[in-house]
Amino acid sequence: MHKFIHKLKIAFTDKAIRNRIFFVLAALAIFRALAAVPIPGIDHAVLEQFFANNDFLGLLNVFSGGGLANLSIVMLGVGPYITASIIMQLSTVMSPALKTMYSEDGESGRAKFQQYGRLLTLPLAILQGFGFLSLLQSQGVITGLSSFEFVVNVMLIVAGSLLLMWIGELVTEFGIGNGVSIIIFAGIVASIPQTMSQLAFAFSDPSQLPLYVGFVFIGLAIIYAVVVMTEAERPIPITYAKQSRGTKTYGGSQSYLPLRLNQAGVIPIIFALSIMLFPQMILNILSAFSFSWVPGALTTVNALMANQVLYGLAYFTLVFLFTFFYTAVTFDPDQIAKNLQRNGAFIPGIRPGGHTSQYLGNVITRLTLVGAGFLGFIAVFPVGMQVFTGVASLAIGGTALLIVVNVVLDLIRRIDAQVSLREY
Repeated sequence: MHKFIHKLKIAFTDKAIRNRIFFVLAALAIFRALAAVPIPGIDHAVLEQFFANNDFLGLLNVFSGGGLANLSIVMLGVGPYITASIIMQLSTVMSPALKTMYSEDGESGRAKFQQYGRLLTLPLAILQGFGFLSLLQSQGVITGLSSFEFVVNVMLIVAGSLLLMWIGELVTEFGIGNGVSIIIFAGIVASIPQTMSQLAFAFSDPSQLPLYVGFVFIGLAIIYAVVVMTEAERPIPITYAKQSRGTKTYGGSQSYLPLRLNQAGVIPIIFALSIMLFPQMILNILSAFSFSWVPGALTTVNALMANQVLYGLAYFTLVFLFTFFYTAVTFDPDQIAKNLQRNGAFIPGIRPGGHTSQYLGNVITRLTLVGAGFLGFIAVFPVGMQVFTGVASLAIGGTALLIVVNVVLDLIRRIDAQVSLREY
C-alpha cells in the first residue's frame, strides 16, 4: 500500500506524467461535450420509443458513449475506425505486402499501415452515417429535413466520427494508454448510471433481493477473475552469452521474457462485437431503401440473434478465434528469435534460431488457448445470466464490465511504467 501511494504521489508531482493525465481528462471532457450536441430535426419521443424496441441499437449506443441515443454529432463513435482497423488486420492474412508492412517494416511501416486505416475510415463513416440517417428518417425519428439538410447532417456525423478518431490518436500519442479504447471506456462509464437504474428497477421486487445480492457477488468475482487472468504471465528465462573484449568480459546475465496469458487484451471483444453487429447494421441500413428481400433477411437475422444459445455460441467462437488471430498478428516468434540471437541471448536448453522460434510458438499457442477460452467464457457468461434472470441489460453490462476492467488495468500498467521510468 505504501508503494502504491508513493507511485501515485510521483504520478501527480511529476510534470510530464501529470500533463499526460490531464490531457486524457481534457480529451474525455471534449468527447462527452460532443456527445450532448444533437443533430437537428429529431423527434425525441419517437427516438426514445425506437431505441426501447431495438436491442441492437441499444448495444451499439453503449460503444458510442450515448451519442447514438441522443443522435449527437458523434453518434457513430469510433465504430467506423474500429471497422477499418478490423478490415486492415484481416487484410494482413490475405496480403503478404500488408503483413510485411505491419510486422517487419518497423515504425515507418506501421505508420503507413495506420494511415491506410484512417483513409478507409472515411468511406465507412459516410456509408454508416448515410444508412443510419436514412433508417431513422424512414422510422419518423428524424423529420422535416430537406435533401440539403440531410446531406449536411451526414457531413456533421462523419466529421464527428473523424474528430473522435483524431482525438483517440492524440490521446495515444500525448496521453496515456490506447486512445480508442479509452474513448470506448468513457462511453461505457457514461452509461453506468442508466444501466444501474435499469437493474434497480428490474430487482425492485423485495422477493428478488437474494438474486440481486448474488448478482453483486458474481460481478465482483468476474472482476477478480479478469484481473488475475489479465495479469497472469509465463516468464521465459533468457541468458545472455558472455563476450570478451580485451581484458573485460561482458554479458553472462540472466533475464526473462514475459508472455502474457492474454496477449490480445480487450481487442478480441471489440472485434467480435463489431462482427456480430455487422449483419444487423447492414440490413438496417438497407431497409431504408425498400428492397423487397431485406425485411425477410432482417427478420431471420433478428430471430437468430434472439436465440440465446446460437448468439452465445457465435459470440464465444468469434472471441476465441479473434484472440488467436490478433495474437498471431502482434506476436511474431520468428522475429523475437532473431532479435534474441542478434543480441547474443538464448533460452537455456533451446538452440538459437528456428528451435527458439518453434519453442516460443508452442508456448504462446498453449497460453493463448487458455486465455482465449477464458475470455470467451467471460464474454458469454452474462448472456447466461440474462437467460437466468430475464434482465436484458445484464448482457450489455457484462461485456462493458470486461472492457472497463481491461482498459483500467492497461491504464494502471502504463502509468506504473511511466512512474518507474521517472524513478530510474
